[in-house]
Amino acid sequence: MPPDSDQPQSPAPDTPAPANAQSRRFFRKSRRPFALDDARRQGDISQLAFLTMGGRDPAIAFLNTDNAALGGRPLTVATASPEGYELVAAAIRRWPSGPGFK
Repeated sequence: MPPDSDQPQSPAPDTPAPANAQSRRFFRKSRRPFALDDARRQGDISQLAFLTMGGRDPAIAFLNTDNAALGGRPLTVATASPEGYELVAAAIRRWPSGPGFK
């Protein structure tokens, strides 16, 4: 017997349920705001690395990789204090650049 077209059809058992609105969020709001000085140092060191190291990929790789000489991840060290920023900035400025270096 064919289904009655006047009655609503139930979804197929393999149809996924609608996603919850919260599950679509990719970022969560921080519990406390990032200090203005920390944010400024983070942006400045990121820009310096990007411009000095030849682009996004080498800069991100350097900033996010533990560095024993700097005492941790360069991005974290540079963001934590003005002294850390100067230490990381000096390391970036020593970065080899020019033809033959990539």
